[in-house]
Amino acid sequence: MKIGLVLDDTLDTPDGVQQYVIGVGNWLSANGHEVHYLVGHTIRTDINNIHSLSRNIKVRFNGNRMSMPLPTSKSKLRAFLAEHKFDVLHVQLPYSPFMAGRLLQVAPSETAVVGTFHILPNSSVARFANRLLALMNARSAKRFDVVMAASEPARIFAKQVYGLSDRTVPNPIKLAQFAGARGVTTTTNIVFLGRLVQRKGSLQLLRAIAYLREHQLSTQEFKVIIGGKGELLDKLQSFADKHNLHDIVRFAGFIGEAEKAQFLAEADLAVYPSTGGESFGIVLLEGMAAARGVVLAGNNPGYSSVMGELKDQIIDPNDMPAFAGQLAKWLDDPEARQAAAQAQHEYVKRFDIAVVGATVERVYNEALQKRANP
Repeated sequence: MKIGLVLDDTLDTPDGVQQYVIGVGNWLSANGHEVHYLVGHTIRTDINNIHSLSRNIKVRFNGNRMSMPLPTSKSKLRAFLAEHKFDVLHVQLPYSPFMAGRLLQVAPSETAVVGTFHILPNSSVARFANRLLALMNARSAKRFDVVMAASEPARIFAKQVYGLSDRTVPNPIKLAQFAGARGVTTTTNIVFLGRLVQRKGSLQLLRAIAYLREHQLSTQEFKVIIGGKGELLDKLQSFADKHNLHDIVRFAGFIGEAEKAQFLAEADLAVYPSTGGESFGIVLLEGMAAARGVVLAGNNPGYSSVMGELKDQIIDPNDMPAFAGQLAKWLDDPEARQAAAQAQHEYVKRFDIAVVGATVERVYNEALQKRANP
């Protein structure tokens, strides 16, 4: 098949949707398909068949920074599609009416159109914006043959607001990239990895650490390693200084894709205390695959759906005594951490790209059949 993976945003950032697009694209290419990336303004040159189809502006939405396309010429998009003759267009949702929406409007009738819905709004403002976007895209949305959602909460929202999505197909990870990593440090480590923004919960983690030490909930010596960059860094550093955490807290800065597996492999507790706005949680899967200990996740719907049966590893980031108590419990029980790690390593196999990629491939074939037999 000749497949166009469509994303209004840029591929220059390593966020979850970008990871999905590149991960699925790499697997499809490795399995004999011709893959093209139809994206907003992107300066990357390390990806084959990448096409920047719009000029973009940077915006903030649903607690994230992203880029949004300016209106793209329909005639140019029509000429582009006529040149490439894609069998399948795979659009990442929600999408802009100015790029992906126009692409759908001019897509040839024989081209199958598949979607993946990625978000779960974090506020009433974001929900209202999605309802407005659904109205703007009502016409082009009729062009979809099949729409997947990254998680069950995302599927329900997509169905309620957009009238789309009839199945859940999770985001994948390349399991082999993480499963072989080995931790080499001898200290007991609490590790956070993510953008240093309010909703990701890094400040809640430091507050729980401060509470744990102040109330002497654990006698275990440990280190806290914060990986990531973002607008909250100064506030986090000030909090650590004010509460005398500088002796145990280290800010590791941005962790690139090549370093991520080794960084997570040294985690005895990999903690992701996001407070909301998560439709899925690729970071949880990466932690499960790589960490030598337990993965703890914030009790938002997206993360809870990923954790599945691992219910005792879900924490409330805003309940400091309970959060600190959970940290202390896992710190003091290395055998429980090891048992959790073994269970996680088995559980995460269902999210491997080989499993998810094959499901996406079947969805493409289903969409093509619908096009051939309307």
